[in-house]
Amino acid sequence: MDDELELGIDPAAKACGNCRIWRAVAKDAEGRWLGDCRLMPQRGRFLPEAPICGSFIGRGQALPRSMPEPPARARRSPRADLGVRVVRHAGPATDVELGEDFDMTREELKAVIREALGEAEAPLAGRWEGGTVLLKPGRPELQSKEIPIDALFHKVVMVRDRLRVLEQKINAHPKLSDAEKVEMQQYVTRCYGSLTTFNVLFADKADQFTGEKGDRE
Repeated sequence: MDDELELGIDPAAKACGNCRIWRAVAKDAEGRWLGDCRLMPQRGRFLPEAPICGSFIGRGQALPRSMPEPPARARRSPRADLGVRVVRHAGPATDVELGEDFDMTREELKAVIREALGEAEAPLAGRWEGGTVLLKPGRPELQSKEIPIDALFHKVVMVRDRLRVLEQKINAHPKLSDAEKVEMQQYVTRCYGSLTTFNVLFADKADQFTGEKGDRE
């Protein structure tokens, strides 16, 4: 990557754009640089302010003789190889831009639509499908309330997704110091730990909440 490129991020920020493995490729419709990761090309193109992974190599550091191993939890997205970018606006409408080589399966297209609409992509564990949550008052004369588990699960996933966005924004914030980012990240991690009770609802373990080790909030 040309070091003279203006990426619009703080050179000291812990962001992918400041990693030697990330390289700028082209600008999007809004004039922002998009790039790819030479370690994980399956991610496709993404903005430089994306949060770093465990294989981060600062631009002032020398490249190792061999490339580091990709992060163990890196998950392949069906949209990565398709050049799909979801653009969220302040208004209710959301645009989905497709690459020149538009070729996707029915399931991949559905995943793109779900993301554009802000719907949950994480699957509900099979044993809970069609189930309900019963809220029973402590006083027998009061009426109980039933909530469909899929409705509760949808809200839990939306909370998880918003925490992830908050985490990304903290990592990429140009005016926060590293110490402030670490402090704020700790609160996000504790939120994850408080929500681990709902992990039983997720079909895929990789979609579950992960808090601090030993967190029992």
